[in-house]
Amino acid sequence: MSTWEVYAVKYADRNARVRGDSFLFDDQHDQPHPMDYFMWVLRRGAETILVDTGYDKAEAAERGRPIRLDPREALAPLGLQPEDIDRVIVTHLHYDHAGGLHLFPNATLYMQAAEMAYATGPCMCHDALRFPFTGAHICEAVQRLYSGKLVFFEGDGEVAEGVTVHQIGGHSRGLQAVRVRTEAGWLCLASDAAHFYENLWSRKPFPLVVDLEDMLRGFSRLETLASDRRLIVPGHDPLVFDYFPATEPEMILRLDRGPVAGDFG
Repeated sequence: MSTWEVYAVKYADRNARVRGDSFLFDDQHDQPHPMDYFMWVLRRGAETILVDTGYDKAEAAERGRPIRLDPREALAPLGLQPEDIDRVIVTHLHYDHAGGLHLFPNATLYMQAAEMAYATGPCMCHDALRFPFTGAHICEAVQRLYSGKLVFFEGDGEVAEGVTVHQIGGHSRGLQAVRVRTEAGWLCLASDAAHFYENLWSRKPFPLVVDLEDMLRGFSRLETLASDRRLIVPGHDPLVFDYFPATEPEMILRLDRGPVAGDFG
């Protein structure tokens, strides 16, 4: 059975954060705690699958959260043009994961039905639940649905041979992780089921949560999806750069050959 190459592509970071932004009930809540923002690229021969799309400069200006690179620029070193992308796995519809959907017009989207229902349902009447979403991004997903370019899953599903998705929930109602068969074994792209390694290893919930029980149960689920705990890749942790080998340019990491560091806590 053939395996996939997997790349983590960093497009933004946010360093003016503290541990209280990353962990509930943390004793050092006022200590600095930076965050990185990623997209992920899966490749096998002529096949390419993009996992999440980042967000563009317009969204960055609107939210006051600058990006280093437009998602299109960030993918260019891998030889990818936006029109080349025909499949996008949307782990969830928060702005930093689905804010670039419109940049990839030829792509069919793969997401959980629960996420669309949540993002278009009555929960969005509450400011505290709505703020990580942007209406235009949700409308773009609906447009793909009506143009026949959206595939829904309910729980587990297969996007391609060797690439599966698994509903975790917690952080968002229809959040899904991605499992990929690689040279190093089954790799799990956790996305925001674990923003940081510390969320996972120490079972510390992330503060932005719609269902705390789902989030806590999700940590254990992630561990069943990877061949080795070191092959679980969190969605926003700068430590990924310490554990996996960088390519050229430095904003891209190669994940499918496994980590270069052994002690993950």
